[in-house]
Amino acid sequence: MGNHLDRITHLSYSELPTGDPSGLEKEELRVGVAYFFSDEEEEVDDAGCGGGGYTKDSSQERPGAVSELEYSAFCSQECIFSKLRENQDLNVYSAKTLLSMCKPGDLVELVSTSQAPHWAVYELNDQVIHLHEGEIRKDSLTEIGQGRHGRIVNSRYRFRPLPSDLVLQNAAGHLGLHSGDICWTSSENFAAWCRFGKREFKAGGEAHSAEQQYFLKVHLGDGTRNGHTLVFRSLEELIRERRRVDASGILKELSLGVNGGKE
Repeated sequence: MGNHLDRITHLSYSELPTGDPSGLEKEELRVGVAYFFSDEEEEVDDAGCGGGGYTKDSSQERPGAVSELEYSAFCSQECIFSKLRENQDLNVYSAKTLLSMCKPGDLVELVSTSQAPHWAVYELNDQVIHLHEGEIRKDSLTEIGQGRHGRIVNSRYRFRPLPSDLVLQNAAGHLGLHSGDICWTSSENFAAWCRFGKREFKAGGEAHSAEQQYFLKVHLGDGTRNGHTLVFRSLEELIRERRRVDASGILKELSLGVNGGKE
């Protein structure tokens, strides 16, 4: 790709812009890198998912904690996504406990070490609808939750949710679709689209423009004032990179300024 620099690095590099965790410093935000994305779906594997990285008691009925990055995301200056321990319950629960907490239309996130989170829409009676391995399907929450912990993430995105019956209608209306007919690149994109109905969650669902940019603040360290701010052209790209970071802990960056960004 020309003379572009393409390298893998850990998150602790210094060339990324920084920002305040409560928002974006409009006058000081510096963008020094752009991001390229893989078309590969980074979903969890049902087989061999360990529970490593969790702090939990032996009964697995009390909430546990998982070591994970925290994020906030913005479209222009509007906060559209927040995953911050300071204002949310990021504890995780066993599938059995999670089942007792769920209501129809809830978004469920299943987490496991070194894998992207898996999202699903809770229906009723232990059933969830989700995108898995290129298919929209219905499965038992307790079965797909084996070896993992999870939580309800209805408030993760800051969009206005649809009524629960419409959320379920969106999810059930796509049951049985396979890869060729699916326009969502991850289980998260599909589940979030079901709940909020926004086309931005679909691949190619929004036109790219210089005026509209998305910013992802990655909060590093124990204090939320440590972090980096990344810029993206679409919400779908932002989600894809954030999920890749969750799974791998690394960012693939492409430096700007070499050959003016041309091929």
